[in-house]
Amino acid sequence: MNCTWQAGRDAPGDTQYFLYWQNSRYDNVMECELYIKDENGRNMGCRFQNVRIDIEKAYFLVNGSSKGSLIQFYDKYIQLYKIEKLMPPSNIAVHCEEIKNDCIIQWQRPQINHSNKDKCFKYEINIKYKDSPEGNPKYTSIQEGGNSHVFQRSNTRKKYYLKMRAAGSTCFVSPAWGEWSAPIEFGNEDIISFSVWILLVVAVATLLVSSITILFCKRTGYWKAAFPQIPQPKKSFCGLPDTYPELMESKIQSITSENEEIILIADVVK
Repeated sequence: MNCTWQAGRDAPGDTQYFLYWQNSRYDNVMECELYIKDENGRNMGCRFQNVRIDIEKAYFLVNGSSKGSLIQFYDKYIQLYKIEKLMPPSNIAVHCEEIKNDCIIQWQRPQINHSNKDKCFKYEINIKYKDSPEGNPKYTSIQEGGNSHVFQRSNTRKKYYLKMRAAGSTCFVSPAWGEWSAPIEFGNEDIISFSVWILLVVAVATLLVSSITILFCKRTGYWKAAFPQIPQPKKSFCGLPDTYPELMESKIQSITSENEEIILIADVVK
């Protein structure tokens, strides 16, 4: 707990201040544990550690002293839970379904020592596109209690930024909005891009391996063994082989005409 105050308008230069407080009527009055000083060494604030917040009003007294004059004191009763600055929700996580557009946001309530019920808090959810973080929020929602929320994406190929803050809804919790959480990034943009790259790499690798395999087979002869060529049909019979010319003699006469067929006459001499 930090407490600060200002020096009186007409306070002498040697005025020094001291802070006392009483957490409840049943506690003892305590002086400041650690004073915060200004450039002149004057006490202008106080820091307390391990403060317990009760539902009763706490009593604060700032007393001043000066060698030359009397300094008027200042005191006030304050309900500490009303001025408490809430920390943001913790353990914020987002899980999106690939088929549907739903994203489930989950978190844990701020940890305070005087309330341990989820129903005592309300939450503000702020979502923007990653590529326009300074623009207007794409989605805002205020939820009473609970620790989860369903966000329906309008674009499944976008990355989003999410931040949250909390305030008291009921119970003895400060009704003022607390600090924003650090931005949480979620969405499928990077996943889609990664998948496209994987497909391209696989396609290029397949083509490269196929080309190398064909070239290797052609150079080593495996191509002919794997894919034998179909023999060409033999030419039409146009004569007798001349293996034994001394045994045979051929004489072919041809008579051609526009309206007649070609007649082949062969005499074989044994």
